Amino acid sequence: MKTILITGGAGFIGSNFVRYLYDKYPNYRLIVLDALTYAGNVKNLPVDINNGSDERLMFWYGNVRNAELVDTVVSQSDVVMHFAAESHVTRSIYDNLLFFETDVLGTQAVANAVLKYRDKVERFIHISTSEVYGTAESEKMSEEHPLLPMSPYASAKCGADRLVYSYWQTYGIPAIIVRPFNNYGPYQHLEKVVPRFITSCILDEPITVHGDGSAARDFIYVQDHCEALDLILHAEPKRVFGEVLNLGTGRHISLMEIADTVRALMKPKKSPIQFIGDRPGQVFRHTCDHSKVSRILGWQPRTSFEQGLERTIQWYRENEAWWRPQMWMRRIPIVTAAGKRELH
Repeated sequence: MKTILITGGAGFIGSNFVRYLYDKYPNYRLIVLDALTYAGNVKNLPVDINNGSDERLMFWYGNVRNAELVDTVVSQSDVVMHFAAESHVTRSIYDNLLFFETDVLGTQAVANAVLKYRDKVERFIHISTSEVYGTAESEKMSEEHPLLPMSPYASAKCGADRLVYSYWQTYGIPAIIVRPFNNYGPYQHLEKVVPRFITSCILDEPITVHGDGSAARDFIYVQDHCEALDLILHAEPKRVFGEVLNLGTGRHISLMEIADTVRALMKPKKSPIQFIGDRPGQVFRHTCDHSKVSRILGWQPRTSFEQGLERTIQWYRENEAWWRPQMWMRRIPIVTAAGKRELH
């Protein structure tokens, strides 16, 4: 039975991938390591761990900065999928120490354990982010795009990304680096733009849009991301070891377009658009070039933004009991690029 460790497996993308593996591969044993910070939730997992871990899914509570704990779970694993990270740009601007400690030093702890048990660990997949690129300098952003992180979060993830690459170059660990563009879908914390807009419409509250709403991102539905990770997990080693792989759709969508589309689909009684100041370090456009992963593994995104958004809206309508407890963290005060204090 293959054992797969998923760090950050109770978070948004991590838990979606845990569910994906749990449903598709009944012969796989999954170990989830998660610190259960505000964005992690055991209710995201496919089994009720309050009744004890089942034989196919074992949950470990703890932080990836705990090298002894990381050593313990990596020693039991055939594959390591490293999702664990502090992941919110705005929060990183005002409390950046935690981001560097978790995203860089935590990644170092995981990489060191993979190195120690490299005779057992056959694959180490590190989940990076498109934020390492900064604002697009070309029509589409390939893996060769310059690394120009524009926030403490982005720079911490960039450091982790390059740390993993250096371990592959120096020590030969079986590493693959994945740079997903903006994910959305079920189980995403309300601080993120898509669930924030959706829940604003459910609650008939204003939709807050940064700047003039022209900032644009490439949004990938989380199920498409999981399918790509499945291919990377099972690809021939010579095709993927040491590679950096972008995951996105090749289409960017502005904040204003998202707000308008959400309102058109949900038809709220109120929810007017309210413009607030831009946050510092704003990235103004991301557009993914995913031709490399398509060429190597044959992957293509299958879900259009409109299709994924409809599914996501339905999920949040049907799962209010899941997101209601997060309401107090849905908006946070920020100092905008213009120096004003506003609610994000």
